[in-house]
Amino acid sequence: MKSNISRRDFFNVIKYFGVATLTTAAVSYYAGEFEPAWLEVTNVEVPLVRLPEAFRGFRVAHISDIHIGGWMNRSRLAHVVDVVDQQKPDLVVITGDFVIGHSWSGALDDAAEDFVEVMSSLTSTYPVLAVLGNHDHWTDSVRTRAMLARAGVQELRNDFHRLERNGEYLYIAGLDDVTEGKQEREALESRLPAKADAILLVHEPDYVERSSRNGRFLLQLSGHSHGGQVVLPFVGPPVLPRWGRKYPSGLYQVGSMWLYTSRGVGMTSPFVRFNCRPEVAVLTLNGPE
Repeated sequence: MKSNISRRDFFNVIKYFGVATLTTAAVSYYAGEFEPAWLEVTNVEVPLVRLPEAFRGFRVAHISDIHIGGWMNRSRLAHVVDVVDQQKPDLVVITGDFVIGHSWSGALDDAAEDFVEVMSSLTSTYPVLAVLGNHDHWTDSVRTRAMLARAGVQELRNDFHRLERNGEYLYIAGLDDVTEGKQEREALESRLPAKADAILLVHEPDYVERSSRNGRFLLQLSGHSHGGQVVLPFVGPPVLPRWGRKYPSGLYQVGSMWLYTSRGVGMTSPFVRFNCRPEVAVLTLNGPE
């Protein structure tokens, strides 16, 4: 039987599939290799309603969702630390998910050693405050906490840390993970001084709808969502985690309180990012505009 497909049609089909294959390969490389390592420094001015005069212009470097033990390895974490150091912040905060997975493994033992050695260079230069995330509890919170302590990272486990400048104070409060129900906000608030100017660290951003209710906090810093990792044009992120669906990325005002949700520096599987670069956020605190 004679084919009805001409030679010209045949080569057009080959050309089409060739272009499609090259396009697929290019997108795969970009999303799997290039963008995940294309770290962005996001500079954000935050106009706080109340802020001690001594802390105006105070700069906080915020990172989240390191997830060491997966895509994040020693050299990639070293790059993150170098970028943070280049910003010369007054304070570094990390909002959870230091490790990755649902159980602790031998691979995480090795990753923890890498974390301690790399992060120690940051904690020897800047105060570094942190809270745990859901992956830190899913793997092993005891081992994660030991890793942080060895690295010089101070965890705020339903507790707060007081900063002092020229006789004025700013409080950094931290809640344990919300997904696992470890947060004790009311107890934490009861221990804060009555008129304390405080910033809250909590892994899950959507918790802001509870933390903003009584005006105790000026600003909440969170992660958890990774910004969605994949953000489709005109659609947004098709997949977001529980407690990270309403405020997945960037700066929001919720009542009189501000929230900043970091896109994170690491990833969970599938290890791809598209239109959602990893970030180091540098927040400059100022009074109201």
